Amino acid sequence: MSGGGAPAGRAGGGTVDASGAGGVPAAGSLTTSASGTGGVPALRVRGLVHVYPEGTRALDGVDLDVAPGELVAIVGQNGSGKSTLVRHLNGLLRPTEGSVEVLGDDASRLRVAALAGRVGLVFQDPDRQIFSRRVRPEVAFGPSNLGLKGKALDAVVDAALAAVGLADQAASNPYDLGYSRRKLLAIASILAMRTPIVVLDEPTTGQDLRGIDLVRSIVAALAAEGRTVLAISHDMRFVAETFARVVVMRGGRIVLDGPPGEVFAEQAWPVLASTYLEAPLTARVGARLGLGSTPTEASLVDALAARGAP
Repeated sequence: MSGGGAPAGRAGGGTVDASGAGGVPAAGSLTTSASGTGGVPALRVRGLVHVYPEGTRALDGVDLDVAPGELVAIVGQNGSGKSTLVRHLNGLLRPTEGSVEVLGDDASRLRVAALAGRVGLVFQDPDRQIFSRRVRPEVAFGPSNLGLKGKALDAVVDAALAAVGLADQAASNPYDLGYSRRKLLAIASILAMRTPIVVLDEPTTGQDLRGIDLVRSIVAALAAEGRTVLAISHDMRFVAETFARVVVMRGGRIVLDGPPGEVFAEQAWPVLASTYLEAPLTARVGARLGLGSTPTEASLVDALAARGAP
C-alpha cells in the first residue's frame, strides 16, 4: 500500500456502526470458531490474478481455501506474491481476475471498512501502520471505528496491550519505542479489533528470541479462541513450530501446500530451493541421520528417542 490515504491496516477511513455494516458483528463479538460457521471457509480464493498498473503480474492464478481456526504460514522469496495475496483479503487490493471470499461473502462487494471488521492485517513495516502520538490511542483507533466505546473499548485496548507486553507504555509516543516494540504495537492495534481473521506480515522481523516466543504465544492464544491466523514469514523455524499448514509461493503461484512435516521433508527440498528457502535446521539434521521428516525440535527429539528405544 502506498503512503497516502488512510492509515495502513485500518478501516480505510470509514466507520462501521455497532450493528456491523456489511454483515459484520460489532467489534468485541467477532471471535469465530470452526464449529460456528456452518462449513463456510474463512477464506476462499479462486483463480486470483493481480497485475499492478506498471504491468507486473504479481499473482498468476492462485487457488486457496482456509478453514475457520486454521493456522497458515505463507512463505516464499521476496516478490513471490505473498503480500499481494494477503492485501486482497481486506480489500487493500482488488483482483484483476478471479475472486476472493471472506467468511462466505465476495470481498469485491464489501467496502474496505466492512472487511476491516473481518480481517485484521498487521503490516511488515510498523511505521506504515502507526500514526498516533500515543500508544493507547493507536490501539484504540481500530476498535473505535468498529463501534466500540467506553468500558468495552477500554477492555479490548487493555487486553491487547497486555498481550504484547506494552501495558506500561500506554502513554508513550510510539516513536520512543524501539523497532521491535513498534512491531508489537502494530500487532496490538489489530488484536484490539477482535477480527475473526488475523494476518501477520513478517511478525518476527527485528525480534529477539523473547520477542519471537511472545509472537508465538499470541498466535497460540488466537488459535485457542478459534480465530484464523495467516502469517507471512522468512523464519522457517518459527513457521514449523507455530503453524499447522505451510503454503509456499513462487512467481505468483502456490507450489507447495501442506503440513510442515510434508513441506519441509527432504523430497520437497528442491521446490523450496527454487524459492530460495531452506528447511529448518532440525529437518536437515533429521534427514542426515535418516530419521525422516523432523521439522521441529520436538519432532527431532522424538525421532531420536524412538530410534534409541528397544
